[in-house]
Amino acid sequence: MNSRRDRNARVALFDGIEEGGIRASSSYSSHEIDEQENDRAVDGLQDRVNLLKRAMNLDRCTDRMIKVLKLLSGDIHEEVESHNLMLDRMGNDMDTSRGVLSGTMDKFKKVFETKSSRRMLTLVASFVVIFLVIYYLTR
Repeated sequence: MNSRRDRNARVALFDGIEEGGIRASSSYSSHEIDEQENDRAVDGLQDRVNLLKRAMNLDRCTDRMIKVLKLLSGDIHEEVESHNLMLDRMGNDMDTSRGVLSGTMDKFKKVFETKSSRRMLTLVASFVVIFLVIYYLTR
């Protein structure tokens, strides 16, 4: 009975193992393990390839953004230059106006120095004020 039980145990233990015994079975599982490792390696490489593609796309986007920023900075530079020229011209015009106004003030001083000119100025100023009052009243 013992031998029968041993035989049943042996059959249960080695059930499904082909000729070649344990070595055939272990080579099969090592083949499976190799395939799983290869699949993992392929997946890892695929992930790396995807990351590299994303990085390349980011590099392209970055290059485009740099080109756009260069164009914008060039436009800003041109705009600043044109405004600087405009301000220089305006400063020159103000200097010219200051010269003209100082000459006009000198002439007014001469007019106010004489008594007859003062009377004429008060007469003209009164007519202007009367005209403005009548204009606003009729309006």
